[in-house]
Amino acid sequence: MSKSFWLMSAGALAFAIPAHAQDNTSSTGQTSPLQESAEVAQNVDVDSTDEVIVVTAQGREQILQDVPLAVSAVSAEALQNSGGSDIRSLNQLAPSLLVSSTGSEANGSARIRGIGTVGDNPGLESSVAVFIDGVYRSRTGVGLNELGEIERVEVLRGPQGTLFGRNASAGLINIISKKPNLNEFEGFGEATYGNYDHIRIGGGITGPIGEGGLGFRLDGVYVNRDGFLKVVDPQGGTESRVNDRDRLFLRGQLLYEPTDALEIRLIGDYTTRDESCCGAVYIETRETFDPTPATPGDFSVAPSNRIADILRDPFFGETFPSGDDPYRRLISVSPGRTFRNKTEDYGVSLQVDYDLGPAALTSITAYREYKSGGAADLDYGRADIYYRDDDGNSYRQFKTFSQELRLQGSAFDDRLDWLVGGYYAHEDLRLVDNVRFGTQYGAFAACRAIATVNPAAALRQAGAPGCLSPTGRAVLSGQAPGTTPAFGALTPVVLAAVDRLSTVSDVGDVDSRYDQTSENYALFTHNIFEITDGLSLTLGARYTHESKDLETDFNNNNNICPAQQAALAPYITDPNVPASLRTLLGQVVLLTCTGNSSTSLNGLDIRSERDEGEWTGTAVLSYKPNADMMFYASYSKGYKAGGFNLDRSDLGSAIFPRSNADGDALQFAAEKVDAYEIGAKFSGPRGLTFNVAAFRQDFKDFQLNTFNGSVFIVQNVNSCGTDLGGADQDPSATTGGCSADDVEPGVRSQGIEVEMSASPLRNLFVTAGYTYADTKYRRNLIGSSQGEPLDPFLFNLPGKNISNAPKHVLTGSLAFTPELGMGGLSGLFYIDGRYTSSFNTGSDLFPEKAQDDFLLVNARIGIRGPEQRWAVELWAQNLFNKDYQQVAFNSPFQGSGSRAQVEQFGAPLGFGTANQLFSSYLAEPRTYGLTARIRF
Repeated sequence: MSKSFWLMSAGALAFAIPAHAQDNTSSTGQTSPLQESAEVAQNVDVDSTDEVIVVTAQGREQILQDVPLAVSAVSAEALQNSGGSDIRSLNQLAPSLLVSSTGSEANGSARIRGIGTVGDNPGLESSVAVFIDGVYRSRTGVGLNELGEIERVEVLRGPQGTLFGRNASAGLINIISKKPNLNEFEGFGEATYGNYDHIRIGGGITGPIGEGGLGFRLDGVYVNRDGFLKVVDPQGGTESRVNDRDRLFLRGQLLYEPTDALEIRLIGDYTTRDESCCGAVYIETRETFDPTPATPGDFSVAPSNRIADILRDPFFGETFPSGDDPYRRLISVSPGRTFRNKTEDYGVSLQVDYDLGPAALTSITAYREYKSGGAADLDYGRADIYYRDDDGNSYRQFKTFSQELRLQGSAFDDRLDWLVGGYYAHEDLRLVDNVRFGTQYGAFAACRAIATVNPAAALRQAGAPGCLSPTGRAVLSGQAPGTTPAFGALTPVVLAAVDRLSTVSDVGDVDSRYDQTSENYALFTHNIFEITDGLSLTLGARYTHESKDLETDFNNNNNICPAQQAALAPYITDPNVPASLRTLLGQVVLLTCTGNSSTSLNGLDIRSERDEGEWTGTAVLSYKPNADMMFYASYSKGYKAGGFNLDRSDLGSAIFPRSNADGDALQFAAEKVDAYEIGAKFSGPRGLTFNVAAFRQDFKDFQLNTFNGSVFIVQNVNSCGTDLGGADQDPSATTGGCSADDVEPGVRSQGIEVEMSASPLRNLFVTAGYTYADTKYRRNLIGSSQGEPLDPFLFNLPGKNISNAPKHVLTGSLAFTPELGMGGLSGLFYIDGRYTSSFNTGSDLFPEKAQDDFLLVNARIGIRGPEQRWAVELWAQNLFNKDYQQVAFNSPFQGSGSRAQVEQFGAPLGFGTANQLFSSYLAEPRTYGLTARIRF
């Protein structure tokens, strides 16, 4: 029996804790009429072991076990016990959810049932939407802030759109903060100290203002912690540690309830982060080659790599500080570069709930601004190859206004519970970029080009024109005894091109801008029909209209690119030039102009616009034979808007100059899904709940964002109903097309989810969860709904599990709070775990990016005073210091080719060697500390 299976089985006693105890009262301390009627109707016995969980997953307050949806509810207590302070902590508590962050704290990505959107490109919206107090957050990364005092978090699985203002194709994270107390003053404070000099201070106060139904709540959090990555040569950069914490969160609320029919809630919040994030380490620095070119399907791994050898040259100063062990967490930073950025997120919302008698009206008005800096040492090493400066000319900014209206009520003697709503949002997105080649880029790129032609180190001299030593230049030019010109009559052309390449230094974007304006309006309805006692039909529908306009303004100072294009284009297009030489010259142009870095862009006026409308909806049939049992079956049609790839690489090939007509090439289509689900929910004595759901989801025009080592590729993924004969897995960009009439969904997610919670003994709560998600690309993949071929870089996708989509996840927890003596003291013994089976972390599914299965455990032990007025707790996260990675990627510009390409294509198709270096954003190591709390 494998260790992994043993750990998975042992973990079944301590699984992801959904909310085991939800306070079922309103802010006034009284049970609401809706809650009271629900309890009476379902005959729920609310005592110390049979507390119910109330959620708003269907736009109404309902007991969780009465909701015919796959939804997990996580209480504030559960999140606190697990040590969570942002939505990434939900991974331990919801088995179908995975939240990760990559290139910066703005680049969070959430996945449900294996489906999500990579967050490194702000032009893509999230497949999993994040709402905080009813307000949609523009991207998942915005939800990585501190959460403050919350009531609960709801994780809804599957397409959403008929209940919340903004639609989502894969699921939704709904965060509800605590309301002000209108009856009495209360407050809390907490202080934490842990390893890595972790300091966290939080507190809040709430209470009434006068006696007219007005109350307030103020809470805030300050966090400071050293980074997990140590810089071995800090004299060359601006920080000695990377991936630190420096956060401040403030939130203020006013709640006004002049009558039982009216509630007005005003919320304002402000968050700032001034952090050095996010560094990466090398995880693969070996070279792969084809040992037997005549035999397909094999590869060998060499201990060395010509690209790594170049970086080890004293001219570049690289030492690969982690060596063969990336989890030493040692990195180098290029001189003068930094990962430090400031992020600001703030906004205000006004929610009005008014009981009109026959119906209840809800209005949520909100305005938010979010701005995050983009400075980074993008080569993630000592050599100065690629960077974003910290001069303030690199950031992403969202300004969003939204308005949601809902009207709901009942009819036909309460047989019909109806809801209609409308939503409007206006969003201005500005991306300002100053991404540039570093001062050593040209020298490195020339060495890379020469090493590709001839790996002999004697030919190279880093820093010399063309990276050629005197011997190397003599050999290649045919001037050395016994040699001939390496490239025939075109040898002077090739050497001049490499010389030009070596002069590319500290050029690129100075202040390039992408301005996207989007407007979204929608009408939706969600209605529950009680056909007979216990049998209900839910029907929901939504119409969404989305329009987006893009304007660009490029300011690039790479004037070497146009010169290189003009000098080499005649030879690249000449059929009389040998194909191998045309390919070499094309590669030199790409290295000079990669990502369309060129002054030729500056005079262009590239604009584009898109306009789309879509009907979505849901139908659910549910049956409750008794108060403790429910069965349901559902169908949902989901949608996520299309948009623009905010990376100019999609304007076309860098080999030739671009034109204003290329703007539409940045567009990608809307993502659509058909989802089917059947499920059952059971309740029993002593807080027992057992829920199971089976699901199948088919995604058409799935939006995939992939970094290929130099640029971002945004591709809609579909499949063809006709067998392409492997043309979607060859290295050609022109083969593998399909008729538009034969296009089918390209991604399928199917599986089963199980969640359980129980209180078998007094003060003991146990929960368990398991998700099996077979989330795969289908066979015969194509790149658009019009039947265009799949990008050849994505040849490895057909038939494979998509990235960051493990098949098996087990989560769980055990919380024991025994009474200690007769003085009201109690203890806390808590443990939770998440077992994750193996998965690939890269969008291209290259084998170098694989992550083995692992078990992650958190634990907490403490003592609490009477009525929990105070508490002292000792805690650890990642208790066993498990090493694992979040996302691996191609180290920018540092080589090309993967082991998968050598194995698939080999030398006969020009893939005899793969020398790409790979880097990774590591997950956090073990942290531990002591927390003290007080409430009054």
